[in-house]
Amino acid sequence: MFDDQLTPLPDSFLAIWTGARQRLLKPAAEIRQHYDLCEDLANHLQASAQALLHDDGLTEDDVLQRIVLGLSQEGSGLTPDEGVWVARRLAELLNWPADGLANPPAPA
Repeated sequence: MFDDQLTPLPDSFLAIWTGARQRLLKPAAEIRQHYDLCEDLANHLQASAQALLHDDGLTEDDVLQRIVLGLSQEGSGLTPDEGVWVARRLAELLNWPADGLANPPAPA
């Protein structure tokens, strides 16, 4: 087993894919793939987010909201909840507050 498969997924990400009965809604391997994509995306967006903040004079909240809007578009490859998670993770990586981001809806 590879080391990355031993690293537990954050509860905040698992909550996206956990149903009302506290069971995963997709196979664990598929959820791991979604997580890896979202984590990589959050890391990749750091430079772009900082550029928007400094070059365009936006606030941190504005930058995060724009990222959520972009990732919520059809064809992004992410669910809306994953888009919010990516923005929250990006805020964490940049040490920005994420209070203005809506919480993802509770799993059904």
